[in-house]
Amino acid sequence: MFNVVLVHPQIPPNTGNIGRLCVNTGAKLHLIKPLGFDISEKSLKRAGLDYWHKLDFTVWESLDAFVEEVPLQRCYFATTKATKPYFEAQFKPGDYLLFGSETKGLPMDLMQSNWQNAITIPMTKEGRSLNLAVSVGVVLYEAIRQNFEEFG
Repeated sequence: MFNVVLVHPQIPPNTGNIGRLCVNTGAKLHLIKPLGFDISEKSLKRAGLDYWHKLDFTVWESLDAFVEEVPLQRCYFATTKATKPYFEAQFKPGDYLLFGSETKGLPMDLMQSNWQNAITIPMTKEGRSLNLAVSVGVVLYEAIRQNFEEFG
């Protein structure tokens, strides 16, 4: 129903948990190299538990390769730099939800290509960001909520 895209993820347990989330929501996971870990790492599979073999995922060699194949107007960019809350976006089945690495976030030049689709998760001034797996869950479930009739 939706596509979750991790651009240069660094922490295997986050990716494993996101993979498990994708299996349980019917989302496809896209991993964009370079990755901060080997995809066969035990911690990645441990976080995904027995779900990893059920996961529909693609590993892209580069962000450029991904951008060449995917329509950017169908992409939403999760970032702490945006002001538009994720719940104001109008998600449609098949959209791509992009999340950057745990250390650097998404590249600004990528987001600027379609800034109207840059979204953020509101939080207090006390924090600077949420865990990547938590962020994916928040945005993905809002997209599902908006399209619940098609969710199956």
